[in-house]
Amino acid sequence: MAVVSYSRRLRELAESQGDRPAVTCGEESVTYAELAELIDDLAYDLRERGVGEGDMVTIALPNSVDWFVAFAAAWRLGATPQPVSARLPQREIDAIVELANPSAVLGVPEGSLAGRVCLPIGYRAPARPSDAVLDELISKEWKAPTSGGSTGRPKLIVSGDPAAFDPEVPSTILLGATGPMIMPGPLYHNGPLIWSVQGLLHGNGVAVLPRFDPEATLAAIEQHRGEVVYMVPTMMKRIWRLPDDVRLGYDLSSLKFLWHLAEPCPEWLKQAWIDWLGPERIVELYGGTEGQTATVISGIEWLAHRGSVGRPVPGSVQITDADGNELPPREMGEVWLRNLRDTPTYRYVGAEPRTRDGGWESLGDMGWVDEDGYLYLGDRAADMILSGGANIYPAEVEFAIQEHPAVRSVAVIGLPDEDKGNTVHAIVEADVSDVTEAELREFLAERLVVYKIPRSFEFVAEALRDDAGKVRRSALRAARLGA
Repeated sequence: MAVVSYSRRLRELAESQGDRPAVTCGEESVTYAELAELIDDLAYDLRERGVGEGDMVTIALPNSVDWFVAFAAAWRLGATPQPVSARLPQREIDAIVELANPSAVLGVPEGSLAGRVCLPIGYRAPARPSDAVLDELISKEWKAPTSGGSTGRPKLIVSGDPAAFDPEVPSTILLGATGPMIMPGPLYHNGPLIWSVQGLLHGNGVAVLPRFDPEATLAAIEQHRGEVVYMVPTMMKRIWRLPDDVRLGYDLSSLKFLWHLAEPCPEWLKQAWIDWLGPERIVELYGGTEGQTATVISGIEWLAHRGSVGRPVPGSVQITDADGNELPPREMGEVWLRNLRDTPTYRYVGAEPRTRDGGWESLGDMGWVDEDGYLYLGDRAADMILSGGANIYPAEVEFAIQEHPAVRSVAVIGLPDEDKGNTVHAIVEADVSDVTEAELREFLAERLVVYKIPRSFEFVAEALRDDAGKVRRSALRAARLGA
């Protein structure tokens, strides 16, 4: 069977299993047949408004049926869907729109971005004319999620793959599952996006939560007889902390695989889930949105290589010292990744990759490999903060805080947190008589999405940066941890 566009694949599913639920979110559920109609209606509507092949379409919608309709409508037009959080303040939306230059932004008030199609949350396109024709197109780049970037400015990570589906290639995510995908994560993040799209295109269907809730996640697995669920360790912690009678009160017998990724998983937590669900159902993945390669490890393998994030499938991993020399097993260094493809897996808009000869690229992580080639991660080489599975770059937060006139300098670091892994802590050089924590929070609410706003603030009198404008975040963090 030949490779087909994502759009044709969804229409084929509408014809072959039209009555099967395609997407369920909260109280709303649509079948594959209903989803196909909604997609074509919106695609026609957007085309009539000027959206065309090769355009970017920014999608600022919350978890919903409409999110999937918007994403697939972009594919239908040969455009690239570019997801962002629905909670972004206007300043962040403006910065991303400037970078992506989309022809349409879905999830913002009409007229809020001059010269672009703007459709609000909740918009449903009218039924297209009965004689409407949409061309068969394949998006050259099937997704373009964003990242804050180590510079504090947004960047796009545009996929190197087209929106093309090969029905003869089994999904490496679903691992043979035929039942629904359960998605408790935010769809604008790369992991939830990929897992959900795989579930949709392979005919499994997706049950997505409007927002993460520990008990609701278990209830969704039971209700929909979910076979695959995506989580980050923060979710796993919150579920594990439910009272035993609640946590154990749901029937999870349908579940075949629990994937976890996006942040380090404490050994005690992983062992607890292995003891609960069995090692054969737990699978971990490490990799970046860039998709150079990924490492995967099953719970069974992990028990023999505790703390590892697995071996590359496919591709290669190499560990080097600061001078780029390859290190032997069990020596800590920078982690470099290399894919086996002839074509790039991504391209940046607004940033440059960290590369070296031989096709190697780095995401800025430190780690080591054992004699069997299993990767173990250490601290981040850069200062990126992983909080609840979300990547938060200190420079981006510092830029926003520094705008306050009473702030002389600022450094943002991550501090350990049992629930989220890390929380954002701001060390601010300012007189407390000139600005209060409450005032800073109000100030930042207009500039940053809520999860990037520091959980805690510390006011100091000494300068935090040297004459060259440099700050040693690692030293500041160590001082606060008593290291």
